[in-house]
Order: sequence, then structure tokens, then C-alpha cells
Amino acid sequence: MSKAQIGYDYAQYDFGLGGNINMVYGDAESVTKTPSASISFTYNHTPFVNYVVEVQVGTLEGGDKLLLSKSGRYFKNNYTAFVFKGQLQAGELMDYSRSGAANVLKNLYISAGLGYLMNDIRDGNINRESIVTPGFVTTGLDKSNELFLPIRLGYEFKVFNRYNEPSFKIDLGAQYNMDFGDNMDGFDAGKSKDKLIQYSIGLKFAIGGVTSYRKQIHY
Repeated sequence: MSKAQIGYDYAQYDFGLGGNINMVYGDAESVTKTPSASISFTYNHTPFVNYVVEVQVGTLEGGDKLLLSKSGRYFKNNYTAFVFKGQLQAGELMDYSRSGAANVLKNLYISAGLGYLMNDIRDGNINRESIVTPGFVTTGLDKSNELFLPIRLGYEFKVFNRYNEPSFKIDLGAQYNMDFGDNMDGFDAGKSKDKLIQYSIGLKFAIGGVTSYRKQIHY
């Protein structure tokens, strides 16, 4: 009886730790890669349908530190972000029991949701006035709160315990974040909103609430 359930059980909750490489495409001429860290809590409706709450803390940076660009724009933003997103993995939609390729692809996922960004550009971490173009000044806010749309494509490597339950996961992803405002970089310029691209790796640990899925998870 117990053997018949092997491969069907999974934990409903995960705790995660992660790291990101951030790149802001906004109103500064050059893009700088900066780090951030994250913690997350995941509710697994099924092994392949997940709801994630995440907190990120880190920096966003861009522009010319030497202030030699035409606009003179430079910024460094110590940000905090709160993100909620739903995640759909391919395994929820496909039969992966008879194909090695499908069994690999089952962990590919797409997710989307809503984020809340708290921008904090501190004294000395922004330049608005150009020394190359006298009289050219870019306005904006040093501190602001705004919403953004996160869209993510990723892959979740599942590591199984002796009962064939996914107990540990390695999450690799690329995320596009569209700012509903225009102060991610502290500058309010141009016709388009700021955009944040993130490449990330995360570790997720199953923390309980074991339940069963309708089909075998591990093959």
C-alpha cells in the first residue's frame, strides 16, 4: 500500500534563498550589473502549479560615474521589492511518463504577477546635471514607491528524497520587470518606462504539508 504512493507525494510549502544579477534599462546611457538577494515562500498547489511570495533587497545602478556622458546621468538605488507571482510548469499540462525529453521539459515554467518597489537613492548616489552639456538637468525622485509587472521564464531542478518526494530544488530563471512608474533610476525622462532585467539562481527547501498528486512526479 505504501509503495503504491511512492512518486506521488510532495510538500505543499517551500522556503527559498536566492541571488540576482540586475540590469536597469532606463534613462541613463549605460547599464551596470548589480547584485541583490532574496528570500521566498512558496505554496505548491501541485508540484507544477506554484504561488510565490518573495522579498528582494539589493542595488540598482547605471550611468557614467565619471559624469562624462552627454546627459551626465548616474544613479545608485538601494531598493527593496515585494513580489507575488503565480508559476505554471510544463508538467501540469503534459504527459511526461513515456518520454525522456518530456520528463526533462516538465520542469520548465513561466510565471507572472505583481511587484511593489521601494526606491531609495541616498545622498551622493545620483547626478542630474550634465557637465558636458551646460544647463541640461534631468528631474526625478530620489525616494519613491511604485508597482511593477514581473514576467519570468525559468527551470526548476527537483532533487528527490528516498521516498521520491521533491525535497530540494534549484531554480534558474530570467525575469523581465516592467515599471508602471519611471523612477527606478531616479530620472523622469523619455517616453518609455524603466525596465529591470534579472538573472537569478535560487535554492528551495521543502518544509512540510505533505500531500499527494494525481500522477507520478519522479521518473
